[in-house]
Amino acid sequence: MLQVTFFGHANFLLDDGQTKVLIDPFFTGNPLCPVKADEVNADYILITHGHGDHLGDAVDIAKRTGATIIAPFELAGYCQRKGAKTHGMHIGGKRDFPFGRLRLTVAVHGSGIVEGDNQIEVGNPCGFLINMGGKSIYHAGDTGLTRDMELIDMCFLKGGRLDLALLPIGDNFSMGPEDALYATKLLHPRVVVPMHYNTFPVIEQDALAFKKSVTEQTDAECHILSPGEVLSLNGNVR
Repeated sequence: MLQVTFFGHANFLLDDGQTKVLIDPFFTGNPLCPVKADEVNADYILITHGHGDHLGDAVDIAKRTGATIIAPFELAGYCQRKGAKTHGMHIGGKRDFPFGRLRLTVAVHGSGIVEGDNQIEVGNPCGFLINMGGKSIYHAGDTGLTRDMELIDMCFLKGGRLDLALLPIGDNFSMGPEDALYATKLLHPRVVVPMHYNTFPVIEQDALAFKKSVTEQTDAECHILSPGEVLSLNGNVR
């Protein structure tokens, strides 16, 4: 059984009982996160882009645990220069890893790391389509609405159905609730979980209103996870 733990913002842990895959590990400075970075273990760490609320504690966790960071090539190179073990990829590429198959998808956003007075550009942002534990999970990263999402349902799943879509709803920096609803219609997932909202005042949203619109206008289930909650992909939340 694949379990999905939400740590607030866009920070998730996927665990199939054998491998732990951490995504966008923003712990330090995350006001919603109920645990500290040094309390979390991982075998692989996926990073969608270089902004501090997504890169987060990735390098420190990777160096402590020996986890491999998987990220767009330029961002992976940055993490490698900081001492982490990495595997670089690019959008459109896919690869089999011990935990399953990973594909990088289009995300319409930016990707820069601020160090002091300098901003370091680290390539393109991405989303992740993850096949793990017999389930398919799409972590959209920070993105605006794009028709490329339709390809996930039409082409990449080869007749299957997306089990879980993790979609930003915060607006301002990414999709808002209305666009995320349309994305749900394009993706046709069994379950959708909103993310990247209410961490800061500028991205405050009503997740219950989003859930209502998803329930009324699609056949997807919508689960609103509180930080620290675990979703198993049979629908149970604890």
